[in-house]
Amino acid sequence: MSRPFSPRSSGFSGPFVRVYRYEQSKKEKEAKKHHHANKVKEIQLSPSISPHDFGVKLSHGVDFLCDEMKVKLALRFRGREMAHQEIGFQVVKKFIQALALYGHPDAEPKLIGRGIHVMLSPLPRNKRAKNPNQFGDGVPPAGGSSENGDDSAKRETNPQNSKVVPTNASEKQSAGFANNPFTQLDAKLGDA
Repeated sequence: MSRPFSPRSSGFSGPFVRVYRYEQSKKEKEAKKHHHANKVKEIQLSPSISPHDFGVKLSHGVDFLCDEMKVKLALRFRGREMAHQEIGFQVVKKFIQALALYGHPDAEPKLIGRGIHVMLSPLPRNKRAKNPNQFGDGVPPAGGSSENGDDSAKRETNPQNSKVVPTNASEKQSAGFANNPFTQLDAKLGDA
């Protein structure tokens, strides 16, 4: 009985073995292309979340969904907050509506134990809105055109059109400082 040929056995290094190894590596690379590891990021909310914190968590959710990650949304009730579950559901639904351009919920939000949980999946790239945070701090680079096609942003940033002309004494004193807290105080002292 003869054994079938195995290029993996030691001692063989001919051209057939090299072709065989090349084709095996091609098959492995092709298999890796179709294998996607789903990453899940969790965002935790509370029923009494402040508008600023809500916006920060929302921008993180947009970033995660635009990076092809799933988002697990968890809202945790503490103490007497369980008496007003409708507030928690309102916060979760508001969050889902804000992310509607980037992802969709896999199921309706569910109350499990002391929290509301829902999983959001990213929309396909061709149906998803562009990431507004792609420039790092959310501000497009200077000189870039706005998305809606008008040139109003260019007119505002043009140095010739943005000269500040002071009209009263308080503005004359603080023309160089945009957020001077003493401007009104100096104006009141100057008038008195």
